Amino acid sequence: MMDSTHALSISRQAQLAGISRGSVYYVPKSVSAADLVLMRRLDALHLEHPFMGARMLRDQLNREGCTVGRKHVGTLMARMGMEALYRKPGTSKKHPGHDVYPYLLRGLTINRANQVWALDTTYIPMAKGFVYLTAVVDWASRKVLAEKVAITLETCHAVDVLQEAFTRHGKPEIVNTDQGSQFSAQEFVHAVKEQGCKLSMDGRGAWRDNVFVERLWKSVKYERVYLYAYDSVAEARTSITQYLDWYNQSRPHSSLGKQTPDEAYAVMLPTVKLAA
Repeated sequence: MMDSTHALSISRQAQLAGISRGSVYYVPKSVSAADLVLMRRLDALHLEHPFMGARMLRDQLNREGCTVGRKHVGTLMARMGMEALYRKPGTSKKHPGHDVYPYLLRGLTINRANQVWALDTTYIPMAKGFVYLTAVVDWASRKVLAEKVAITLETCHAVDVLQEAFTRHGKPEIVNTDQGSQFSAQEFVHAVKEQGCKLSMDGRGAWRDNVFVERLWKSVKYERVYLYAYDSVAEARTSITQYLDWYNQSRPHSSLGKQTPDEAYAVMLPTVKLAA
């Protein structure tokens, strides 16, 4: 972004870009091996006890013999995009500069494919480092319509995976997300609205609003991710894609009458009436 050969000084370029001069020279530090171990354990604890915040997670780690403070746990949670899932005060508080949309699914009967899509992002541990998995899921059939593994939580990745789902499967009536910054950014909002879809957002920290996506993440991690120590992003991407293909095609769900997501999606697609 910054050009050291430009006629404008670095300070002036930073000012015009709306960032501090110091941030121009900032070089991110790699995550330490000790923190990677902590993050892996925090991820497992969060899957089992999603209501736990930084204090309770700290206490659990301390009981396991790991000396760590609440603030450090909170820092790692933020890095992982992890938040305790429970209804908190001030649920209408907006992300600075981003609009937050109302939750549209309360009381809504969802029984058709492409009626509601859900998007979410989760942290994926590797042998050295971590990545993020973003997926689009059809709410009624639980079919994973598109997924992307990336090294950051930037909005462009959420837009990419949504556009892939549009290209492959058409468009839903409603797109539901949480209030993460990648989903409330204008770039993502525009991508949803230009297709004529309504945007719905979970209440802040309201785990019941997207509980089935949380169940998907638990399946992905316990049935695939935690069984491997990925050495590269490419390896993680290939393995997770293979798992999700199997999940769609071969993993029956009791909530779907023992059908697989692919089978349920095909049955639940609205029939198109041909003109006489």
